[in-house]
Amino acid sequence: MSEPSLTALVLWAIVVGLDLASVLQALLNRPLVAGAVAGAILGDPGTGLRVGAALELFALDVLPIGASRYPDYGAATVAAVLLAAHQPWVTALGPAVLLGVILAHVGSASIIMHRRVTAWALRRTAPALDRGEPGVAGRVHLAGLIADLLRSGVLAALGIGLAFQLTKAPHLDLATARALTIVAVAGGFVAAIGGALRRAGTARRIAWFAGGMAVGVLALALR
Repeated sequence: MSEPSLTALVLWAIVVGLDLASVLQALLNRPLVAGAVAGAILGDPGTGLRVGAALELFALDVLPIGASRYPDYGAATVAAVLLAAHQPWVTALGPAVLLGVILAHVGSASIIMHRRVTAWALRRTAPALDRGEPGVAGRVHLAGLIADLLRSGVLAALGIGLAFQLTKAPHLDLATARALTIVAVAGGFVAAIGGALRRAGTARRIAWFAGGMAVGVLALALR
């Protein structure tokens, strides 16, 4: 991989990390978007879309609001695409999705650490904020943004560095790689369906959801 591509990949991973909550919030952090752009950077947009779509199934239930805990799939998806790029998707998708899910939950821990740093900064500046001193609120916001920038940068470097090292490791045998791909895709569908059922809430909505799933399965069977 060329140096410009590596630089672009790291910068993209940082941007999608910041997009999760701190700035933009333009859905760039969604695995499908993050993966598609990462694939384009690496010259393999098909792999980017496949990996992004698979991780999107896991991320469909993620709602980054308030103090809820959620994985950070942005930089994780970029690293997963790097691991799978320019390889047969049947064998590369499973290991890539596994790496992405693990890194996303590492990102969740980093978000908690960032919140604790922000809370510490608020406690330190609380008297000045209560007095309404000019510029204090702006400095707190700026400090939080810089802290999230550092968080995203570390997560991007960790994920891309790990993926780069894994590309040099011996590949899994064909049967194991295919089995891991099947497990990854099936796990994604289970996660997506489980999230949809939790959000459906009422029995009537669940019935409509089940009916829609049945129609979809029937349409696929009749193709």
